[in-house]
Amino acid sequence: MISRVWLTVLCLVPVAACGAPPAAPLVPSTAVVAATPVVPSPPAPRVRTVVLDPGHNGGNASHPDEIGRQIPNGRGGTKACNTTGTSTAQGYDEHAFNWDVVLRVRDSLVERDVRVLLTRPDDIGVGPCVNERAAVANRAGADAMVSVHADGAAPSGQGFHVAYSDPPVHPSQGTPSTALARSLAGAMGDAGYPVSNYRGEDGLDTRDDLAGLNHAEVPAALVECANMHNPDEAAQLSTAGGRARYAAAITDGILRWLATTP
Repeated sequence: MISRVWLTVLCLVPVAACGAPPAAPLVPSTAVVAATPVVPSPPAPRVRTVVLDPGHNGGNASHPDEIGRQIPNGRGGTKACNTTGTSTAQGYDEHAFNWDVVLRVRDSLVERDVRVLLTRPDDIGVGPCVNERAAVANRAGADAMVSVHADGAAPSGQGFHVAYSDPPVHPSQGTPSTALARSLAGAMGDAGYPVSNYRGEDGLDTRDDLAGLNHAEVPAALVECANMHNPDEAAQLSTAGGRARYAAAITDGILRWLATTP
């Protein structure tokens, strides 16, 4: 016979066995901590590539056979690989002017995170041929190719003109190259340079005989900055300050063009 004391003890220990309701089981918390939203980083801006082509070269004059050999002109014919360029009456050579201006443009574009390639590494070499210069831009898939020159016309001629290939040979010519040429011409005009009074119209010159432009498969234009045979313009071309002004205008034209293209 179980005493009442032991019955009480037995009922205290196994509570569930004595009819008391079972203790509520421990349930893990289901509270959800709000996740920090992930904001995607904006895509990095595309690096733009510009090929600058300083016309001619310092060693061309001493290698007439090499620069005189015939190369495809981009329209089914041929023409000379390259030429020596012109000079002022005082003997300042076009190839040196072109090289100086291009280096200034290059430095200004690089400061603005533009990737720049040159068609020749210095001003003491020979060539390269004009079709090879276009190939530099084509291989790079450049956004634009800009050739820099100074002209050698009659002394009465003055002003700049910007040439582009027309009729177009490649899709990159036509409207794209025309737009690039207009951008360069607009920047030159805004810098205070007069349009040419002897070639082209409104500072633009359509050409089908410039093999470098014909071979370009990217938008391409050629800037004839001024006439080296005009005494006033020759004086501007021959000073560092004058060349800096031309370089600034060309840089502005290129940047305007890049700003309008995706």
